[in-house]
Amino acid sequence: MAVPIVCFVGKSNSGKTTFIERVIPELIRAGYKVATVKHAGHGFDLDTEGKDSWRHKQAGASSVVVLSKGSMAMFADVSDQMKVEEVRDRFLDGTYDLIIAEGWKNEGYPKIVIVREQVGEILISSEGLLAVVSDKPIDLDVPVFALNDVPAVAALIMKHFPRRARSEHELEA
Repeated sequence: MAVPIVCFVGKSNSGKTTFIERVIPELIRAGYKVATVKHAGHGFDLDTEGKDSWRHKQAGASSVVVLSKGSMAMFADVSDQMKVEEVRDRFLDGTYDLIIAEGWKNEGYPKIVIVREQVGEILISSEGLLAVVSDKPIDLDVPVFALNDVPAVAALIMKHFPRRARSEHELEA
């Protein structure tokens, strides 16, 4: 079975990253193995000029993987904007219980919308809408949580996306 995806969406500076940072430990404490995928609408560059990996990429390598004990990073060319399930299927193995994606508000993934009064409105589509996290009253037919109600949002996520069964090998690891 494919690893489920839940998106956190909202306007820029609405607190999506901060909320995700707070919900991940709640899920981890409940035994979840979580991966995250962040949409960077304006592009990004993580590799450092002059480092070996940067030099490999500059030399023409389509993908560069950097490994150390306990960590891995990959810099790869992609043809176009990838969907979260393409990232999941190509780069994340099936040992995860959940992928939390930041962004992809116009895709049909299950989503939690962050609404902050000081950053303005976001058009909220009901397609796949699980909940709203807001600092103001919202009248929708989904649960609405306060910005500090992280445990309740984590509980909702766990209800919708139960952990998968672990093999003996995974439990020993």
